[in-house]
Amino acid sequence: MTPDSSATPNAKPAASARPELYVSTDIETDGPIPGPNSMLSLGSAVYTADKQLLATFTVNLETLPGASADPKTAAWWKTQPKAWAACRIDPQPVEPSMQRYLAWLKALPGKPVFVGWPAAFDFLFVYWYLMRFTGESPFSFSALDIKSFAMAELGCDFRATIKHNMPRHWFDPLPHTHIALDDAIEQGAMFCNLLRDNRARTR
Repeated sequence: MTPDSSATPNAKPAASARPELYVSTDIETDGPIPGPNSMLSLGSAVYTADKQLLATFTVNLETLPGASADPKTAAWWKTQPKAWAACRIDPQPVEPSMQRYLAWLKALPGKPVFVGWPAAFDFLFVYWYLMRFTGESPFSFSALDIKSFAMAELGCDFRATIKHNMPRHWFDPLPHTHIALDDAIEQGAMFCNLLRDNRARTR
């Protein structure tokens, strides 16, 4: 195969050359599924692979028209009064907030990878809200689940992949408060610690 004659020394690098950025994301909701229930708060913390925290985004959201709180979730919130109060401070209209989140994601200096614990829950809401209110998702259809990654790294069953069984050096002294941005920062640091160990082992 001959070299591409259209390439020039000054050509910009291909889009694939942009680094992956790990968008650790945590949400708070008033129920298990988007639509009938609402996302109350969204927090994202952007990490590089070497654990640099580049940027954060957080917003509290108004509830969806016609939606209602799930009774079991509402009962759980009663046990978390500080976190509940935090996620109800200055709630913003949903559509412009999600458009702002989309613009923030697109402005990141790399390819965003959604990271969550559990990703199946957090990504469900974030993807639904992005598609419903902006029509697109910079994450595409994919999310990286920290628990699944830890399962592979530990070589144990999924149900046995609990924080009690994980190496202590995976955990930074960061708070887990059920406030979306706090938890996004905490779990993002944990993911980077796990990623460091994985790459050191597999090199």
